[in-house]
Amino acid sequence: MPRDPRQIQLEIDAARESLAATLDQLVYRSSPQRLKSQGQAAVQQFLQTPVGMAAVGAVGLLMTLVLVQKVRHRND
Repeated sequence: MPRDPRQIQLEIDAARESLAATLDQLVYRSSPQRLKSQGQAAVQQFLQTPVGMAAVGAVGLLMTLVLVQKVRHRND
């Protein structure tokens, strides 16, 4: 039994709307500005944890040691 052309058109329209919604969602999820904001928020949240604070302290200590080593080497 052949399908009704109106029903076929309704199915095509529904599929088109679904694809458009999916595309809109993909564009939103991959937005560079949104991804940047999410990354910044994640870093800020991490840096407020004890592990994050320790990591910042370790990096600061390492940079200080490197700087002292360079100054000592320059004076030799």
